[in-house]
Amino acid sequence: MIRGFKNFLMRGDVITVAVGLVVALAFSTLVKAFTDFVINPLIAAAGGGKSFGLGWQLGAPGNKATYLDLGSFISAIIYFIIFMAVVYFVIVVPFKAIQARRGVTVFGDPAPTKTCPACLSEDLPVGASKCLHCGTEQPATA
Repeated sequence: MIRGFKNFLMRGDVITVAVGLVVALAFSTLVKAFTDFVINPLIAAAGGGKSFGLGWQLGAPGNKATYLDLGSFISAIIYFIIFMAVVYFVIVVPFKAIQARRGVTVFGDPAPTKTCPACLSEDLPVGASKCLHCGTEQPATA
């Protein structure tokens, strides 16, 4: 049992995923600092006045618990966009290029499908001879 667990951990996929998660967490901290200390002050300045940021006070004035903070929400959206752009351009694009050189297609278009005329399932492979949902014979496709 221990040997099997060791073999599982030493597979290249598990190590690659572990390293990717560590890098993603480290980069996430960097992007969060950027949005907290650069983007948030800019959004708060756009709000003007003596408020907590860009938003509305719903309850008693000065109570942060009842402040609807749109600035933080906008900051979270910017954080997400920056983070996902970096993941795409730093991890996905190079991975696709490396795999293409190896002759493997990754993150490609999904395989074409057809619709079953009996049960209207739309996820049948084009070459299927029977519907995997209702079992009816499928007409041959050219």
